[in-house]
Amino acid sequence: MRVATDIGGTFTDLVYVDEDGKVEVAKSHTTPPDFEQGVIDVLEKSNMDKEAIETFIHGTTVIINALTERKGAKTGLITTKGFRDVLEIARGNRPDLFNIRYKKPEPFIERYLRREVDERLNYKGEVQTALNREQVKTAIEYFKCEQVEAIAVTYLHSYVNPEHEMETVKLIKELWPEVAVSASHEVTKEWREYERTNTTALNAYVQPTATSYINKLHRKLTEFNTNSNNFIMQSNGGTTTFDEAKKTPINMVESGPVAGIYGAAVLGEIIGEKNVIAFDIGGTTAKCSLIENGEVKVSTNYYIERNDRTAGYPIKAPVVDIVEIGNGGGSIAWMDEAGSLKVGPESAGALPGPVCYGQGGTEPTTTDANVLTGRLSPENFDFPVDMEAVQKVMEEKIANPLMMTAEEAALGIIRIANSNMLNALKLISIRKGHNPQDFTLVAFGGGGSMHATALAKELGVKKVVIPIASPVFSAWGMLMTDLRHDYIKTYIKRINKLDLQALHQEWHIMEQSAYDQFANEGIPKNDVLFHRFADMRYLGQEHTVKVPVPAGNWSEKDVKKIIDAFHKLHEQNYTFQLPDTEIEMVNLHVTAFGKVAKPSIKKIKRHTSLQEAKIETRDVYFEDPKGWKKTDVYQREKLPINNPIYGPAIVEEKAAVTVVYQGQSLTVDDYGNLIIETGAK
Repeated sequence: MRVATDIGGTFTDLVYVDEDGKVEVAKSHTTPPDFEQGVIDVLEKSNMDKEAIETFIHGTTVIINALTERKGAKTGLITTKGFRDVLEIARGNRPDLFNIRYKKPEPFIERYLRREVDERLNYKGEVQTALNREQVKTAIEYFKCEQVEAIAVTYLHSYVNPEHEMETVKLIKELWPEVAVSASHEVTKEWREYERTNTTALNAYVQPTATSYINKLHRKLTEFNTNSNNFIMQSNGGTTTFDEAKKTPINMVESGPVAGIYGAAVLGEIIGEKNVIAFDIGGTTAKCSLIENGEVKVSTNYYIERNDRTAGYPIKAPVVDIVEIGNGGGSIAWMDEAGSLKVGPESAGALPGPVCYGQGGTEPTTTDANVLTGRLSPENFDFPVDMEAVQKVMEEKIANPLMMTAEEAALGIIRIANSNMLNALKLISIRKGHNPQDFTLVAFGGGGSMHATALAKELGVKKVVIPIASPVFSAWGMLMTDLRHDYIKTYIKRINKLDLQALHQEWHIMEQSAYDQFANEGIPKNDVLFHRFADMRYLGQEHTVKVPVPAGNWSEKDVKKIIDAFHKLHEQNYTFQLPDTEIEMVNLHVTAFGKVAKPSIKKIKRHTSLQEAKIETRDVYFEDPKGWKKTDVYQREKLPINNPIYGPAIVEEKAAVTVVYQGQSLTVDDYGNLIIETGAK
């Protein structure tokens, strides 16, 4: 069997598929701070044959949690003389332009733990000043006295020539083998001094946490009697081995969320939908990403904690282009000082959870609002739901201050949560020059199916797909992934002066690195596949456009096609072309896939009727037109194939609910997906 587990803020999800292609799912509560215990809990809950687990794939929030909660290791930095304060200086970008009290984000490594050494390379990677080994030794002794747990090493221009960094790392390991070490050339080979230094610093900061977590998880799996091949999901949409993950844990910063995005692309290919907006609502957050022509977009311009008030922290690691907001099922509804209703970003999480969980929650949440409006049935929860308690909290905290009924307050919470999510969907579609009408919305996660139909209609999306295993779809996406590594190298050349022979050599070196890395992971050369990209810009510009480029050796004809593709992509991104301006190549990017056996998705056979699938008719509170409506409720697993039902309707499944509004229709396709026509024009 292939097994995938995904740790979320509220639940830990599991999906497994056996050799016959049969898919089963399970869910259990996340167990902070011992997250690995939640993985074992959900494995036991699934009642699977432990010894039959051949491949185990894992997605985790441990890295992003360590960063946002500032629970990483005490970290020191060794850098080139004169560059001690790169982390402090950062960039001059001020998102909150008129805030005279604005402060730059505090560096993760304090100034007293940043040490300089004499060494210098020029921009070509030529040695100007040799490395002063004695100063490195002094820095190591200082860090020992300060009880540092991890060391980051970042030297100027080491992305061109890592010679001095390699020498420093070797010296650290000789003198202090216990300490965790991260060198910038091992983490990223892209230029931009601040971003590269910060990425290396954050990698070092989370490395002891990641190593400890992965080791504990491996030990628990061993105790569970599995002899599986173990992999971890990376932020680029691919997987890597446990051992590789411990070297560059920063590549797992968005480990869990991106699996669902990749899964949406795979599903889109199966059902013939190349243009997809992937939309994931969990207990704590909502995430979305745009997939165009089957391609998951990956960028190295990723930030954590960036918003309209703070510049955040850049991470130069390949991450699926994703927008994430603090709105999920557990998001708390609250009144601000002006008496306005807000939803999120604070969440009730797994403990105590929403009020309806009965586990001590005292604040109304989006889930409570959905229970109160009849979208969610109290009978489908793991715990007995005290409806009186939910009603009381809704009245006291929201309805009474706004002088409305509890149902109206609950509907207000749902509409504000939807508005927050709609803004996120606009950021990845309309704001980037895409027409949502050209895309299909694939919604998943525990809350995706509950909110997607309302959002799609508002956005103008005509079709919504609720996939099989939708509550645990991120874990399902992991089952469909290959091993993946991204190799990015700064290579600044003018396109009309390219030395094609030298360029071919650079591509060859990068691809050979991939072959070597995959060989260590047990992937034969025949199963390695490459996609190439070049980051390009007009001469004089600061930032770039990522252009797909052909494999193999280029001809002059290929170069002309690449130039034409760049012009078109630049216009799509920025609304204009500069056809008479010189073009510059900035970065080479190789995406390498190590192909692994994946389950085949089989068509389902089902001979049922709508009458058999119908559970009940109950009152549900809708907004358009406003009021309670008698609504038919169906069980998803019993819905007949290609037999439409018309809204208003509710479709229930284990751990999720799909809401079909008036004027919308739903059918089950041959693979068991729910296809909803939204009525959008």
